[in-house]
Amino acid sequence: MTTTAPTSDRIDAATWRLCWVVVLGAFASGLDASIVNVGLDSITSELGSTLSTTQWIVSGYLLALAVSLPLAGWLGRRFGTGRVWLAALAAFTVASVLCAIAPSAASLIAARIAQGLAGGVLIPSGQAILGTAVGPPRLGRVMGALGIAVGAAPAIGPLLGGLILHALPWPWLFAVNVPIGVAGIALGRRIVPRGEPTGSVRLDWFGLVAVSSGLALLVVATSRWGDGGRLDAATAGMAASSVALLGLFVIASRRTRHPLLRLRLYRLPAFRAGSTAALFSGALVFGSGVVHALYFQLGHGQSPLQAGVSLIGVAAATAVTAPLAGRWVDRHGPAPAATIGGIVAVTSTLPLAISPLALPTVAVQALLVAYGVGVGLVSIPAGVTAYKAVTSTDLPDAITQVNILQRIGGSLGGAVCAVLIAAHADHLSTAFRLAFGALTVGAAGSVAAAGLIAHATRRQCRSSGRR
Repeated sequence: MTTTAPTSDRIDAATWRLCWVVVLGAFASGLDASIVNVGLDSITSELGSTLSTTQWIVSGYLLALAVSLPLAGWLGRRFGTGRVWLAALAAFTVASVLCAIAPSAASLIAARIAQGLAGGVLIPSGQAILGTAVGPPRLGRVMGALGIAVGAAPAIGPLLGGLILHALPWPWLFAVNVPIGVAGIALGRRIVPRGEPTGSVRLDWFGLVAVSSGLALLVVATSRWGDGGRLDAATAGMAASSVALLGLFVIASRRTRHPLLRLRLYRLPAFRAGSTAALFSGALVFGSGVVHALYFQLGHGQSPLQAGVSLIGVAAATAVTAPLAGRWVDRHGPAPAATIGGIVAVTSTLPLAISPLALPTVAVQALLVAYGVGVGLVSIPAGVTAYKAVTSTDLPDAITQVNILQRIGGSLGGAVCAVLIAAHADHLSTAFRLAFGALTVGAAGSVAAAGLIAHATRRQCRSSGRR
């Protein structure tokens, strides 16, 4: 990635301040994706609605994320990543207020969709700001810091939501994000560089509709498949339509002069390797989120709040490991961290795949902490490898595509694990043996992806040496 950032390996205090401001936005978006789950019953009762309706408070947010995410790269190129980030955080904060004061289920769902549209742009635009600010030699450290929010917020959400509902009414589930957003906006206006637009290319509307619709259908199909535990005709039709739309998007993108996403980046071996690793890391993060929560609730009879407490260890391990992994990647390259992380993830899930309900609680907690370490080591090298492979002009586009692949991996990973558990709900030992087995396979896939990263980075080094 070529950039105008300083060449010194040291990250100065001003850049770290910028980094932590961007982390605020990422934390708010990640927290909101999970904090509401524990409050659906309370919201349903107090708004006089039905659970099938209020479920769209969660589903609408996730669908909106999928719709807006492909637009992040074009917005950054068109208006400047800093301007886009500030606008997205402001919209997210206003939508949080609207959620908190919503008088009905319909208005709450509409506000949640607005939240999701803004949230889908926050993380990729924040990554682009940091990548442009620090340059390739220091990219791992800032992405590792961002990984604290991305890794910890989804796990903290259910626990924080349970604590809020214990003392306060449900609107506080949304109001909790308002001070975070206000602080981020106030600091961001002073610290975040606005960025220069790199072109006034018109929006590829056909590409946007095709890829956003395809991703939205994929989210709905995998969610229905995971909830029901079986593939009915409607779900299969959605999945087939998703594949068709995404395939149409790929074909059309190759023929248009200014595509929404620059798929030519996949010609770069390092970008392909990093993107593949991102697909697996998304599956590991979201798949384990499903398995671990259900494991403690169904397998050990814990309440959602108790399960949230039980999962603090894995969230803390990921949050602590991510910045350490970023520093390691900057010093030694992405391949060692990715390889060791994948191996740790495999070895920590394998015992649970063999004997999920017979292990003592202390042993389970230790294995989950190890898994959190493995995921932290796997996730950071994936993005850094892909981002370092491209020019600074292509960076917003590369970040958008990697985030899309993480979302696809997460949707598929979560659905597969949920289906395996639902299909064997009467035999929990079998259900969790298969679910943890699926995580083990996913972790093994991340080891294979680490091999691709090692091969691609060696090719890059040889190519650089010949210049």
